[in-house]
Amino acid sequence: MTTTAQDATEARKSPLQLLIRTMRIRQWTKNVFVLSPLLFSKHLFDYHIVLHAIAGFFLFSMIASAIYVLNDIVDARIDRQHPVKRLRPIASGALSTRFAMSAVAFLVPVTLLLAWLVHSGFAIVLAVYFVLNVVYSYALKKAVIIDVMTIAASFVLRIVAGAVIIDVPISEWLLICTSLLALFLGFSKRRHEITILEKDAHVHRPVLMEYSTYFLDQMISLVTASTLICYILYTVAPETVDKFGKGLLFTAPFVLYGLFRYYYLVHQKNTGGDPTTEFLTDKALLGNVALWAVTVIVIIYMT
Repeated sequence: MTTTAQDATEARKSPLQLLIRTMRIRQWTKNVFVLSPLLFSKHLFDYHIVLHAIAGFFLFSMIASAIYVLNDIVDARIDRQHPVKRLRPIASGALSTRFAMSAVAFLVPVTLLLAWLVHSGFAIVLAVYFVLNVVYSYALKKAVIIDVMTIAASFVLRIVAGAVIIDVPISEWLLICTSLLALFLGFSKRRHEITILEKDAHVHRPVLMEYSTYFLDQMISLVTASTLICYILYTVAPETVDKFGKGLLFTAPFVLYGLFRYYYLVHQKNTGGDPTTEFLTDKALLGNVALWAVTVIVIIYMT
């Protein structure tokens, strides 16, 4: 679809339709991390706990969508200079900033109130996540390295939220592995932005002036190795073996392949700008994640 045709299509959509697009429902895939404590808690087939976990997933997704809308408001001017993001409803002018801000002002308190009714601790984690991302939108995304570390912290909060809402202990190993994986994805995203935008990269995201493909390749290599080592250490840790047995070690090849496959997409296919898109469109990556999940379930619940 050409830009002109897409603009015409956007103009025919209602503000609510444009708002839903801005909320980026597809990105809710990232919030599957909220469900990971459920998987490793041995309560995957406990009806009441599963309902709490699912409620946590949707509430976290709603607050994340509010953040996406706020980000698009803050970045509207810069997004207009991006070859793809300039077509977003707020950047293109199809969705008014006032309507979008009103939606954020409604979504955030309502979501936090519902979260409080489900679990007060979960609501607090949700509030911390929101505040962190507001600070990121206005300040932290301009700080080299800290910008990617903030993204990693957002993923860690997903794990914490998932554990809190079902009242299970938080595994330090799960937090560390998630942090490293998020750093891997974050640095890969920055590399993709530099590669695609080239000389205009700093215009779209000023912090990209502080990065180079060489530096990012070093960081990606470092966190790739660290993620794999951390995961292997987790599978053979005494507390893990006591709880699940030694079988989880056999899931390490899936983690290794997943990291290598994503690394391949970043370097050979010049992708990696949107992890959600990669996981949903790359059949090899999607199949690998599915096989890992099935294997983990079998090991934890059927052995």
